[in-house]
Amino acid sequence: MRFGNKVVIITGGAKGIGAGCAEVFCREGGRVVILDKDAEAGTRAVERWNQTGPGSALFLPCDVARPHELQAAIDRAAQAWNRVDCLINNAGVHPPATPIEDTTLEALEELLRINFVSTFAATKFALPHLRQTRGTIINISSMTAVLGQEHSSAYASTKAAQVGLTKALALELGRQGIRVNAILPSNIDTPLMRAWAATLPDPESALQRVAALQVFGRMGTPEEIGRIALFLATDDSSFLTGVALEADGGASLDY
Repeated sequence: MRFGNKVVIITGGAKGIGAGCAEVFCREGGRVVILDKDAEAGTRAVERWNQTGPGSALFLPCDVARPHELQAAIDRAAQAWNRVDCLINNAGVHPPATPIEDTTLEALEELLRINFVSTFAATKFALPHLRQTRGTIINISSMTAVLGQEHSSAYASTKAAQVGLTKALALELGRQGIRVNAILPSNIDTPLMRAWAATLPDPESALQRVAALQVFGRMGTPEEIGRIALFLATDDSSFLTGVALEADGGASLDY
């Protein structure tokens, strides 16, 4: 039980990488709180995890683009078990492939609110609780933050902002015993990935090409990212902070 009786808050935890993290932490005895605006998926997920255990799970409906909802949900999560040991800022969206001249400033601002401002805000709201436990913060960024992605200038920018925040906060909070790291996944087989592929002319061919980018010839799984998050949330990584860990399955090799 590597996370026994500790509390983790995961934004966007009902599906995809967030759900993969939640399942791993629950399996390791954690008390998992997922925040998500998809009430049906969130309720269904926590029911499953509570049945399988050995940890426990709680779902709180929350739209991370609305700071007042985010603050209320984090405070409720802290009250539920009287502590917060880890915050995983995972919630995010990937818009369809769009050239910069077709990207409206309104769309950019909305994407920033979901992908980056929510990361900043959740950290700000969780910080009083994390100080008490000398906890950890894990930001789920993307390899697009360092490699870029064609017709995804807005998305890549929001993900790069998460990496900059990670490094700045590692300096600011390290002396308080709080470690801050980021995970940069490459191609993970999630509903978000498949929704993005669906916007392309040939989704199946696109997914095959994406899978072939990794040296293993496949995409990663949400659970694999969850296991990396568990490592960063425990004392196994006690000397790591400010790290942007590239979980890319070798996709950037020979780039």
